[in-house]
Amino acid sequence: QVQLVESGGGSVQTGGSLRLSCAASGGTFSSWVMGWFRQPPGKEREFVAASSGSGGSTRYADSVKGRFTITRDNAKNTVYLQMNGLKPEDTAVYYCAATRTMTRMALTGDYWGQGTQVTVSS
Repeated sequence: QVQLVESGGGSVQTGGSLRLSCAASGGTFSSWVMGWFRQPPGKEREFVAASSGSGGSTRYADSVKGRFTITRDNAKNTVYLQMNGLKPEDTAVYYCAATRTMTRMALTGDYWGQGTQVTVSS
């Protein structure tokens, strides 16, 4: 079992930045592919970013490439999502997820955090 707890959400204006954190417990953190998903209001949850266990491989949704960066600190069992150049369409509940492969993370996770709200105003 893996427990995930997100933090760092909030409200910002267009063009602002936020950094989300996700602290993991249970299991061997470096063995998990970690990722972020988001669910905009009234829409389905969508993939945002993923990081391999070592952090050496990352993947992003086209909508966030060049603006968002996923990193991880395996010594702290934490994964981060640095979000720059935020737009109103980035408004969503952001979820941290863990799974075993990068391929699977592009679709879903096996373990989920509770979510953190990000609101971007124009």
